Amino acid sequence: MHRILLACLIAFASATAAIAQADAPVSQAQDAADVRDLDSVVVRGVQPGPGLWKVSKGDHVLWILGTLAPLPRDFTWNSHHVEAVIAASQEVIPAPEAKLKSTAGLFANLAAVPLLIGVRNNPDGKKLSDVVPADVYARWLPLKQKYIGRNDTVESWRPLFAAQKLYDDAIRKIGLTAKLVVENAVLSAARRERVKIVAPKVDVTVDSPRAAVKEFKSSALADGDCFSKTIKRIDSDLATMTARANAWATGDVDALRKLPYDDQMTACHAALSQSGLSQTHGLVGISARARQVWIDAATSALERNKVTFAMLSIDRLLTSDPYLSRLRALGYTVEEPASKAPASKLQGAVETKSAY
Repeated sequence: MHRILLACLIAFASATAAIAQADAPVSQAQDAADVRDLDSVVVRGVQPGPGLWKVSKGDHVLWILGTLAPLPRDFTWNSHHVEAVIAASQEVIPAPEAKLKSTAGLFANLAAVPLLIGVRNNPDGKKLSDVVPADVYARWLPLKQKYIGRNDTVESWRPLFAAQKLYDDAIRKIGLTAKLVVENAVLSAARRERVKIVAPKVDVTVDSPRAAVKEFKSSALADGDCFSKTIKRIDSDLATMTARANAWATGDVDALRKLPYDDQMTACHAALSQSGLSQTHGLVGISARARQVWIDAATSALERNKVTFAMLSIDRLLTSDPYLSRLRALGYTVEEPASKAPASKLQGAVETKSAY
């Protein structure tokens, strides 16, 4: 998530992240016991990543790479197969994103104005302890000490911002990273091979960004649920996050299917999209709009090209999310990749790290 834009105006700046995280599938109930041996290690070394989903009609093919964040920080993705597919493609389609526009100038220009001072803070000078339940705050304190350390400034932040800070610092400490390593590698390969990149985008226009920032700084957000679910996830789900990251790196699609996925970002997005500010400025329904622009780009490319390469969050591909079901309904054949490696046999070296 872009930190300048996030600090600028979370209700608008998180639009790109909201597309990737909004409407995330509910937690899967399958038993993950057979991948429990991954809980305390972080994969390192060269790893293959998952296979590709194949969408086809006749001899026209769309290959989809399922991406994941966070991933192991110290692994190297063996992208040779993907790079070969990209080189044979006529287009590359990234995951959908939002493009923020303003009739009064670019949002990026706001990063330099004094108006942004204190934009992360709770209105009326309130502290975290004033705006979240006492039992949740009591759970926050030891996690803050463990992963953030001495930082009194964060105690003045809105729960949404404090939750994001805790999440970022926690995953970094256990050896994971939220950087878009895979996505950036794919786009670099496309540019190197001079393959056209068609980025599906939803335009969000804000008439008066300065007024929007002022409104945001004085308005309340229902972000308590976002905060408490982030606390819960950091408190109990870091081992599963590590297992998911390892399973992606080693190409173990079967393990990814079985692991539960509790994503606090759904609650965090809801705090934004349900705010009066978001409804005023056109962020309602942005996830559905993003899905549609990606499907339109994919189907158009399938009609036009022999080979197309695309990316989506892997959770979209492993659940009943409408992306693949819409393509099937349109008459396309969808084939899923086989799992490359059993979760109990990690490829390459591993580094032992406690997730607790």
